[in-house]
Amino acid sequence: MASTCIQSAESSGPVRVHSDVKPVVSTEEEKSEDRVQSDVDSNAVTQEPRHDGSSAAPVLRRFDKYLRKYTLCSVLASVSAWCFGFDTGSIGPITIMPQFIDHYDLHSPTIQGLVVSSILITASLSSLAAGPLADRFSRTRTAALGGAVFCAGSILAAAASNLAMLFVGRCIAGVGEGLFLSSAMVYLLEIAPTSLRGRLSCTQQLFVTLGLAAGYFVSYGTVDIPSSLSYRLLFILQALVSGTYAVIMLFLPHSPRWLQHVGRTEESAKAWERLGYSTAEAEKEQEVEQRERNEEEAATNARRQDGSTFAMLFSKEIRKRTVLGVFLMAMQQACGIDGVLYYAPVLFKQAGLSSNTASFLASGVSGLLNVVLTIFTQIFTDNWGRRASMINGGVVIAGSMLTIGTLYASGATDEAAGRWAVIVLIYIFVVAFAMSWAVVNRIYCSEIQPMATRAAATSLGQCANWVVNWIIAFSTPLFLAKSSSGPYFLFGTCAALTVVVCILFQPESRGVSLESLDSIFAVSPWRNMLSKASARARRLEPAIPLRPLSSDVGA
Repeated sequence: MASTCIQSAESSGPVRVHSDVKPVVSTEEEKSEDRVQSDVDSNAVTQEPRHDGSSAAPVLRRFDKYLRKYTLCSVLASVSAWCFGFDTGSIGPITIMPQFIDHYDLHSPTIQGLVVSSILITASLSSLAAGPLADRFSRTRTAALGGAVFCAGSILAAAASNLAMLFVGRCIAGVGEGLFLSSAMVYLLEIAPTSLRGRLSCTQQLFVTLGLAAGYFVSYGTVDIPSSLSYRLLFILQALVSGTYAVIMLFLPHSPRWLQHVGRTEESAKAWERLGYSTAEAEKEQEVEQRERNEEEAATNARRQDGSTFAMLFSKEIRKRTVLGVFLMAMQQACGIDGVLYYAPVLFKQAGLSSNTASFLASGVSGLLNVVLTIFTQIFTDNWGRRASMINGGVVIAGSMLTIGTLYASGATDEAAGRWAVIVLIYIFVVAFAMSWAVVNRIYCSEIQPMATRAAATSLGQCANWVVNWIIAFSTPLFLAKSSSGPYFLFGTCAALTVVVCILFQPESRGVSLESLDSIFAVSPWRNMLSKASARARRLEPAIPLRPLSSDVGA
């Protein structure tokens, strides 16, 4: 099925344009990606005339860049994120289903935390291997391998007759998660043109939210099935999707940037063509990639003599951006988002929605809200900027968590108004996260790295994300059992700390080509702020004439 989709996209027949529209050949001097997207290469033919061609042509030109084959490939490669989101959205509800609790005799918060978080232990380890594997065997093959492994683990979890078998199945699925998420993110980043990099890269986050919403609502739909099929269906569904994804990835074109990086120049040119780039666009991208490769060759070869690709991440030239990217990926989880997503039914119960049905439905609403906001963010993410999104979103995230903690600590939740305030603040938290950190973090961690270390840096950042995710997923039910306010204060403090770090150390990367990122890390933002403040102070300093001393006046 996957091969048919790609072939049909590539073999679409000639198109005809209105007779008074002349083909335009793009030149290398054109710098605007939007103009290049609407150009017609030397092989282009014409479109069928429309009744109102004059009005249709501008619309077609406007949306032409979104209808390229690289958009289809981005969507297909992001199906892995749906699997991750579906597991995240369904495993929390599964652990509080009466059928699941009775079958596994699950009454301990510790065991509940282990069931939820076991997938993250192996995911954090396999994500470290994803970078070298993606560099060696390609982004697409590594993602396909991850999909196959995730499918096998999900099948084992669906068939589990005891807790040990369930744990093993989820650990195997975690290996697949670590492989396909990191490699798919790099693939999305590398096949996208600079002007659409943010929009296409956050397709992965859109599919995470679609999976979350599906996980919540499918759980809501199966909770009343009296047998163990109520939760086994969820594992079966994610096995079917991940298996299909593994097959799809085998038919997608390789990343042209990866092909160029490993010296397969002719294949790189063909890959650009398969992705829907015009001849001029492909030549432009090839020239940029070759220039980047030549510039990096001397430095990377020298660094490689001292160690592996991971050692290169902490070389003098790279370590600043590596540390920043890994920190931001870790703090994405430390703000508590997966504590909210995994245990949303538990949190809503704590806030006053006592029945399983009500808490599952409230969780589903948060999932739908996440989807809508991610689509909105996907449209505007390249207009807002990475730095502003991280700072502004972080302020709202920190404020929401700290306010919830204060409500619980002060006893305000003993009243109905206080409990409803907590529910509203949880939704505000989800809104702020979906519109900022959910999208920006993963893009930023990948795009600030040079080609030689991009896959390794992404996998290291994903590993940090998984490790903190596991800590949050495992400890949240234990923490909530001891203190209703403590987790929220912890999450809010972590978010506030991240805002401070972003203000001081995160440069803006929006619209900067992958090949021109070195310059933005030359000077830290805090130094720029000091320089601007100093210059402003000098401009505002009044020119006060010197007055004579009092003794001189008297004289």
